[in-house]
Amino acid sequence: MQTKSAARNIFYGGSFFFLLLLIGLTAQSHSYIRNVSTNEKTLTESVLRGKRVWEENTCINCHTLLGEGAYFAPELGNACLRMGGGDRKDGKDAIASWIESMPTGIEGRRQMPNFHLSKKQLSDVADFLCWASTIKTQGVGGKGTESWPPNIQGNNQG
Repeated sequence: MQTKSAARNIFYGGSFFFLLLLIGLTAQSHSYIRNVSTNEKTLTESVLRGKRVWEENTCINCHTLLGEGAYFAPELGNACLRMGGGDRKDGKDAIASWIESMPTGIEGRRQMPNFHLSKKQLSDVADFLCWASTIKTQGVGGKGTESWPPNIQGNNQG
């Protein structure tokens, strides 16, 4: 039979142990994200401005980026690789041209709205999407270390 004080000590000791464990795992996760998953050295002012354009125009309301967002329009986590054939400059130019040409007016096809972005904003958002394609996804969604989205087309169907 346990005494009240022994039960209290077990409770407080266990709570303290698990609090320390939570703090340690949180610190390890932040360290991993900062030092391994995200390459901070490649974060440029253009990438940061592009992220602002992405957020101000609420692109995530239609698109997903690394699986986060809406599933109405294609996943853009690999758009730079997909549209540029692996060449970052070609991918960036293709993304900027694609956004600038919207809406195309093709009947029966979902159309992206025209956000009336300047050339600089187009370049910045394309830079952001090309930077996003370099994020290590830890094999989520498939084979290898760079496996999100699940398929090269950028959609989430099979």
